[in-house]
Amino acid sequence: MSFNRPTLTGIITRIRGDFDSRLPGADSKLPASVLDVFARTYAGAANGLYGFIDWLSRQILPDTADAEILARHGANWGLTRKAAVGAAGNVLVTGNQGTVIAAGTAFVRDDGVEYRSTAAITLLPAATAVPVEEVAGGPAGDTAAGTVLRFVAPVAGVNAAAPVDPSGLSGGALEEDDEALRARLLARIRTPPTGGSIGDYERWALEVPEVTRAWVFPGWMGAGTVGLTFVLDGRVDILPQPGDLDTMDAYIDQRRPVTADLVVFAPEPFPIDLRIRLVPDTAATRAAVIAELDDFFARDAEPGGAIYISRIREAISIAAGEAWHDLELPELNIQPAPGSLPVLGEVEFV
Repeated sequence: MSFNRPTLTGIITRIRGDFDSRLPGADSKLPASVLDVFARTYAGAANGLYGFIDWLSRQILPDTADAEILARHGANWGLTRKAAVGAAGNVLVTGNQGTVIAAGTAFVRDDGVEYRSTAAITLLPAATAVPVEEVAGGPAGDTAAGTVLRFVAPVAGVNAAAPVDPSGLSGGALEEDDEALRARLLARIRTPPTGGSIGDYERWALEVPEVTRAWVFPGWMGAGTVGLTFVLDGRVDILPQPGDLDTMDAYIDQRRPVTADLVVFAPEPFPIDLRIRLVPDTAATRAAVIAELDDFFARDAEPGGAIYISRIREAISIAAGEAWHDLELPELNIQPAPGSLPVLGEVEFV
């Protein structure tokens, strides 16, 4: 039987009843009486204790724990919250040949976002690429090519303006939120390590910064091989880049069984176009439908996994403001090829 926390009013009523039953002729309900003051005072103290017990009961288990206690639960299982990742890339610096830009040199964007150089670079006669990384971390540090960063402290013989090179600055990610950490912790508890199972590879992959979903395919390229692919939902382009694949391969190579041949690959996007007759067909309803479809593909889509029309219809139906709709395209369930990840394509409203 579950415990129901009494209300403050209920505690006051109970204490008044105790007073009246033990003091014949007393009436603790009289306004401003000593017994009424005692009842309210004791009830306030007891209510605070009930509140602490109620809070403590949620911290005991990781599926309801608050952020600080959740982090402690994770630490007990060997999991730590993934830190924010700073956007990184190169800026082009010009100045006197031979001038050294020291590692840790500070740059700032016009809106105040700060970067640091990550290596000491000696300037060449032409514009020289200097690697930088955002200090605070997060997607706010992602910067388009050509955007000008400036030296925080002037360097003699070097131009103050340093434009971002054509590749831009990218890869910024926020610190792992509570629900993502909670999901990893519950997966760790429910699927303990077993020496290289599918769950082990998934858990290792999700420990890598920015990685939000991962899939494992035993025997991907024959006996003894394991295929692994993943996405990074915090980015505009969620598919891993070559550098991400190298990072993942190096991370899991230190943890995998020595007999397994790991193949890390990027999923091939498989766009699914939709044509929807929507009622009411308003800008707000369309936006709600797109948001629900994005969420649906993030939940259901997996490389080589089927996308069912009934699930698409369900996602559209729960959009705020939707009265009814007719899904004209696709007409059948969709089964992509192995390794192909279904993603939302063009959505046409008719």
